[in-house]
Amino acid sequence: MYFFHFVNLLFQIVDNLLKLKIIDMTKEKENVVWITGASSGIGKSMAFEWSRLGYKVAISSRRKELLDKVADEIKQSGGEALVIPCDITEETAIENAVIHIIATWGRLDIVVANAGFGVFGSIDKLTARDWNRQLQGNVTGLALTVKYALPHLKQNNGRIGLVGSVGAYLPNPNLGAYGASKAAVHSIGQTLQVELMSTGVSCTTMHPGFVVSEIAKMDNDGVWHPERPDPRPSNLMWPTDKAAKVMVKAILKRRRNYVFTIHGKVFVWLQRWFPGLMRLIISKSPKPDS
Repeated sequence: MYFFHFVNLLFQIVDNLLKLKIIDMTKEKENVVWITGASSGIGKSMAFEWSRLGYKVAISSRRKELLDKVADEIKQSGGEALVIPCDITEETAIENAVIHIIATWGRLDIVVANAGFGVFGSIDKLTARDWNRQLQGNVTGLALTVKYALPHLKQNNGRIGLVGSVGAYLPNPNLGAYGASKAAVHSIGQTLQVELMSTGVSCTTMHPGFVVSEIAKMDNDGVWHPERPDPRPSNLMWPTDKAAKVMVKAILKRRRNYVFTIHGKVFVWLQRWFPGLMRLIISKSPKPDS
């Protein structure tokens, strides 16, 4: 008799757990993700990955025609996508993007601050304009993206994803401004992890190694040059869909700091323990043109 009572109780517990799981899965389907820099590269692949997992995806960048193509692909595969052109160097554009998301879907659960670019040139040649543009885009724009998303993320125990670079840890000849901007992203992530304690919001800072992107094809004025070669070693380059999968997983797991690609982890380890060797390796590596 006691055995049957125990079995019945066990079945009730399992049934309740399954109901909770179903409710949780249903809620997940309603979650909204906002990705900046989503017209190409990692941002584009993350949009597809979040959609594949059942999330509503708001996508932003400056190039609306490319965003429309990404949104069409998402919708054709049964997902929901919202196109919001946004230049992250303009604060009002960032604020209006969040207003648009809330007006459309009523919530925001995850923000991925992915938009960014590289300004090339040695320290002795970079102008004040170069530095201002680099930091405005990769640092100020990222911080303001988080600022305007945060009130809504706090309502839903949301998640923040910041896209940095292994360059945050390494010497960056001819990419000094870019490396400095990504070091700032790392610092912002660490600060948010303290400031957001007890709010339910997590911050994951992701530092990729070499991933396929257009970064080397953009000049210091943001003009795209499709013929410009990428000096990064192609044999070490990760495809964007592979990068997107591990980045989304890191955000969902609420990891604080995530360095990825094997070579990226090796570079960071070498810089920490054998900085002289890392300086020698980097000094002999191809440099981007300014």
